[in-house]
Amino acid sequence: MRFAHLSLSPDSAPELAVVRDDRFVPVRALASGYATLQQLIEAGPDALQVVRESAGRLEDSAWRELAGVTYAPAVIGAPIVLAVGLNYDEHASELSLDNDSGPVLFSLFPNSLGAHEGSVPLNAEISEEVDYEGELGVVIGRAAKDVTAEEALDYVFGYTVINDITARNIQFQEPQWSRCKSFDGFTPIGPVVVTAEQIPDPQALAITTDVDGLRVQDSTTGFMIRSVAQLIASISQSLTLLPGTVISTGSPGGAGRSRKPPLYLKPGTEVTVTIEGIGALTSHCITA
Repeated sequence: MRFAHLSLSPDSAPELAVVRDDRFVPVRALASGYATLQQLIEAGPDALQVVRESAGRLEDSAWRELAGVTYAPAVIGAPIVLAVGLNYDEHASELSLDNDSGPVLFSLFPNSLGAHEGSVPLNAEISEEVDYEGELGVVIGRAAKDVTAEEALDYVFGYTVINDITARNIQFQEPQWSRCKSFDGFTPIGPVVVTAEQIPDPQALAITTDVDGLRVQDSTTGFMIRSVAQLIASISQSLTLLPGTVISTGSPGGAGRSRKPPLYLKPGTEVTVTIEGIGALTSHCITA
């Protein structure tokens, strides 16, 4: 299944919907009590099955056109968004950073979450070195503690697309990376979360990033240093991954900083990150 948060009118709050091709149905029409994906995840697998079966029984006429609706972030109210740095050799090399000591883990602040076709505000007084990073996002489905790599994927609810936008000057000025990646709107996520059964192998997905139509990243998740399963297993040894936790699994090579001359995001720039089997996440850069 594919889930999104959609605003059905300009004044309406986002609500959870099931998306199929270019149509959708609000989850409230299928099961009560789930205004967000987080609520559905916390309700457990039986709740998801009710939604799945109800959607399967719908007549075609019950599905509504996506035209005219607005996307909200694909996750709302997650316990935390964790990001993994330097999980592709090429990206670590182009930034001249060491990735030998284990996963580089940091958190992203809730205010940074943005939506498909949403705006990314850029403040040139703070940074003129704002960079893109296309990444696979993983959404945890149930509490994971001390899990093995062999069982780790059983704890995944689904997958999404993330653009881990980064103020590079601040990244290299400070010893931690949360602030440089957590400006308002710096973590576009979506447009949908695809449930895990539709992605049998998260290490076999093409991932690309386009900036104003120029292909700047073109790789596959197979080049991750630590696989999704290995990341979940490693992180879960020291902390419990709560249901709804999002893990952004790192970016392949091709960052704007590494290009000659550097290619940084500016007001008017459009960025699209596409991951096979999930979809395309587009963001529009504006002046803050």
